[in-house]
Amino acid sequence: MAWTPVAVSIPVHGGDESRGPPRQMQFVDCDVATRATCDVWHGGRVPSTDVLAVTLTGGPTALIEIGGARLLIDPTFDPPGDYPLGGGRTLTKTAPPAVAAADLGPVHAVLLSHDQHPDNLDRAGRQVLAQAPVVLTTALGAERLGGRARALADGETVRVGPVEVTGVPARHGPPGAEEFTGPVTGFVVHGVGLPTVYVSGDNASLECVDQVRAAFPQIDVAVLFAGAARTALFDGAPLTLTGVLAAEAVRRLDVPQVVVVHVDSWAHFSEDRDAVREALDAAGLAGRLVDVPPGVRTPLR
Repeated sequence: MAWTPVAVSIPVHGGDESRGPPRQMQFVDCDVATRATCDVWHGGRVPSTDVLAVTLTGGPTALIEIGGARLLIDPTFDPPGDYPLGGGRTLTKTAPPAVAAADLGPVHAVLLSHDQHPDNLDRAGRQVLAQAPVVLTTALGAERLGGRARALADGETVRVGPVEVTGVPARHGPPGAEEFTGPVTGFVVHGVGLPTVYVSGDNASLECVDQVRAAFPQIDVAVLFAGAARTALFDGAPLTLTGVLAAEAVRRLDVPQVVVVHVDSWAHFSEDRDAVREALDAAGLAGRLVDVPPGVRTPLR
């Protein structure tokens, strides 16, 4: 895989962010950080003896706690209803979040696969972004969101407290989809002495999965966006992993633990968690699926 490793840090702003880009970028650790970052980190720390835990709230949204860092994935907390997608299209949310944003507690970063679809970032989710120290997302997403949003390119790594987050490829549909569905990113979260966690984002491409495996040969946990999302685009071709593709992704990654998200709460998700379970069972991989009930903080061993 032809990535050039790039290590940067969360930019630290010394005042009003509207004044432009940060003065410099360097690794920022909590014990040496300026007040703008250090207060957030210490103020947001939630003590835990678990190295890794996951809480699902519905749709793609999940809180990952790893090594003391609390990372929120694709925040969506709006109530059920119809949400405009643009071009006269709407997406229908069918269930409320299992946990309200306020009940999740503070987070150290938001990992946002993309900002352009309401099933990955809704109105309540945008309010969460305003409270997060940093939002890591696509270049276009960072440009549109402004504020604390930062572009994370494929192969680029930033440090968030004790963990590092690397951007990895994702494709939201069949080949050529980006022109219509927009750019999407995935993430790999890793750190010294910590599990390596792959977060796929809205990805439907096994080629992207292969690139992730090439860059990170040992992944301990995969958080896969499944549900076989379908709209009128591409004659109904899946925009995220089907159950069968998810099972193949697990095989290619050879990952021992899998958490499935993006399989509930929206009408355009054509497959549910059971479809993924059945596909994994058919592939002889059923034992790798971690049962994470929505709304329940679940430690992973």
